[in-house]
Amino acid sequence: MRRGLGLLLPVILLGQSAQDPAALRQKLATIQGRLGQVDQQLAALKKRRKGVLVEIQGISLQRDRARAQVDGARLRRDQAQSEVQVIGREQARIQGEVLKLQGDLRKQVRWMQALGPWGDVGLYASFKDLDAWLVRGRMLAWARLQERKRLEQIHRLQGDLASKEKALKEVLARLANEEKEAAQLQAALRLQEERLNGFLEGLQKDEAAQKQVQAELAEEAVQLERLLAGLLVKPKGEVFEAAVGFATLHGSLPQPVEGTLAQGFGEHLHPRFHTKTVQSGLLIAASSGATVAAVADGKVVYADYYQSYGPMVILEHGSGWFTLYTHLLGLQVAKGQVLKAGETVGAVGDTVDGPRLGFEIRHQAQPQDPQKWLKKKYR
Repeated sequence: MRRGLGLLLPVILLGQSAQDPAALRQKLATIQGRLGQVDQQLAALKKRRKGVLVEIQGISLQRDRARAQVDGARLRRDQAQSEVQVIGREQARIQGEVLKLQGDLRKQVRWMQALGPWGDVGLYASFKDLDAWLVRGRMLAWARLQERKRLEQIHRLQGDLASKEKALKEVLARLANEEKEAAQLQAALRLQEERLNGFLEGLQKDEAAQKQVQAELAEEAVQLERLLAGLLVKPKGEVFEAAVGFATLHGSLPQPVEGTLAQGFGEHLHPRFHTKTVQSGLLIAASSGATVAAVADGKVVYADYYQSYGPMVILEHGSGWFTLYTHLLGLQVAKGQVLKAGETVGAVGDTVDGPRLGFEIRHQAQPQDPQKWLKKKYR
């Protein structure tokens, strides 16, 4: 009997459990979506005026791209390992069937040999009448038919086993390539992380660059105010008005995402860049990819990549009130879309300081302290 590679699988993949193929495909699709979002941000970055913030964001996005590639390679490796295990189980099943059929066939042959050929005269002489002899003959004929069927089944199963072995060799070769690619991408990710950390460490020592960052941040703040002022200028029929006035929700708004306070409202000294900045909202530390929800009914009036804010969504709530959600992980809503309180705005994205959500409340383009509006404050 042929021995398949399936017998080696318990040694090769000892201690590993098979993963759901559908779940792996879904995760791979998510990774591809992340790569697409990073590429869109990189494309948008090329259109911006060069500066320190643009350079930081570019290096950070390249790191994020490398990280997504590493995650994708790991998932493809897991997918190949899962296929190996599935093939191994099929091989074991086929081998079990072949062994059982061969055992049954040996028993049948021994039984037929013990009886002798059904046409043997000695066999006939041992019976009292011809009917018994014919019955015995029919039994042997039936046994020979079963013998042929078992032989055909064994032959077919051995063919199946050969095809499984071929498929297994192909998957194992792919798995080796996936392992190699994952290692190469992991090395590339380390280089991107070292590049980003090196740039940020250099920025800590460069006072001129720190002042440039401060100037760029101040310019972005002015441009954002102009953007919001422009959103206020629209025909009366296009102004969104919620059923419940936003001003009446003061102190009762839900948190847009679960997390902790990374930076509060007001002026701050950046711990890494040593630059004074005015935080026009909250920076919330949360899990990367965590769902961000609308805090009140509103209409999406802006959904695009915006300078160092990254993917940004602005909801209009009527009477000049807006909420802003920045540093998102891509864009999941479109301009003109109306959201109910609690519906998904997007997901938490990554910044150079880790996963963060920027959350602002504005009235007539003027920032408000979001902590005063929330029912549950961030700590």
